[in-house]
Amino acid sequence: MYSLTKLSVPPPMGGLPAFSRGCEMSATSFPANLCSISLVLVAFCALPVMGIEQETAGAISRQSSQLEQAYRKAIATIESTDGAYAEGLSESLLSLARNLQSQNRHTEAIELFRRGSHLARINEGLYCEQQIPLLSGEIGSHVSTGNFTLADQRQNYLLRVQMRALPGGEPLTAALEAHANWQFQAYRLGMGEGYTRLMAMSDYYESARDNVIAREGKTSPNQLPPLYGMLQAQYLIASHRLVEPVPRFGEESERLDQDIVRFNRYQGKSYARGNALINAIYTVKQEHFARDKLNLAQTLVMLGDWRLWNGNSADAFEAYSAAEAELAEQDDAQFHTAQLFGEPVPLPNFASLSPLPSSVDPKEAHIRVTFGVNEKGKVEDIERLDENDNFERQARNIMRTLRRTRFRPRFEAGQPLETHNLVKTFNIQ
Repeated sequence: MYSLTKLSVPPPMGGLPAFSRGCEMSATSFPANLCSISLVLVAFCALPVMGIEQETAGAISRQSSQLEQAYRKAIATIESTDGAYAEGLSESLLSLARNLQSQNRHTEAIELFRRGSHLARINEGLYCEQQIPLLSGEIGSHVSTGNFTLADQRQNYLLRVQMRALPGGEPLTAALEAHANWQFQAYRLGMGEGYTRLMAMSDYYESARDNVIAREGKTSPNQLPPLYGMLQAQYLIASHRLVEPVPRFGEESERLDQDIVRFNRYQGKSYARGNALINAIYTVKQEHFARDKLNLAQTLVMLGDWRLWNGNSADAFEAYSAAEAELAEQDDAQFHTAQLFGEPVPLPNFASLSPLPSSVDPKEAHIRVTFGVNEKGKVEDIERLDENDNFERQARNIMRTLRRTRFRPRFEAGQPLETHNLVKTFNIQ
């Protein structure tokens, strides 16, 4: 299924030099008097990479340990000089917590993040900006340890702080986008009522877009990220199926009923909403990227995909034709047209919403299936090619999902065509 995009502090970047490229040369490529040098190089390149990695890891560990000791010493000095509630203590606690977090010592890090946040509230006020990195760090450690309920609670508190502490500019836009993405992650994790998560995802992206427009105008290209987020929310809203709720009583029941009514309105407007969002994306791109015909064509393809996924083939093919026309004047029109329409594409065409697992190298595959896609993008003639009895249930699930998946069909000369004998291979984790 899906994997959670972790919100923790990213690991240190970097790596080892690419020695292997030099090792591909043979001794005969050198003059005779340099053969011994080449053999030394080959011998050096044959050293176990694991040893180098272990040495690097050891150096990083020693550095982290030294930093930890320095941070703890700084904290002790501040406490002895200015007391346990000193103003400068939060920053040192943040540095130490991040250091422990980088060592996967999340329980210790969480305690420090929370203490730093508490001190920031005491010294700077209930909704001070100094809390933001501390709360973000705490959330990252909760996610890393799989405590998504606490992460969700702290994420909600973080947004309240951001809404009060941040100016109405780019930082607030970024905060709203991040919270919209959190709602998406919570939806994929099955936390709470899924439909309320999707409405919140859409609403926060819309607030982010409104924030950009208020600051920069209706054609600002900075509204593109929230527009794409809103579009993905529409795909999820349109496809979400409500289940019979657990009986509730009193105020909770009334709130639940209101949420369901509201979601039904969202779902009823999703098709028109999706069209409007893609048209808004196209308008912004026309304003700023008018000469980038491929970019414009891709947006028209996106419009066709949305329409086809919703079962409106006629309007979808009209959008696909407009995309081809957009590319027609380009010198490389044939190449880009083949890229967009040369083979069937599963919809939605967003990596985060892909209905199917990623295909793998056939040598690594546990399950292999063949199928066709007709001119309307519907899957036909599914057949399993492998004989692996260990994955019967998973194979049935994949074939069921494949059967329900709508594809953008292959096009030639502007016409949709059937495609036969497609093969996809999957590895079961």
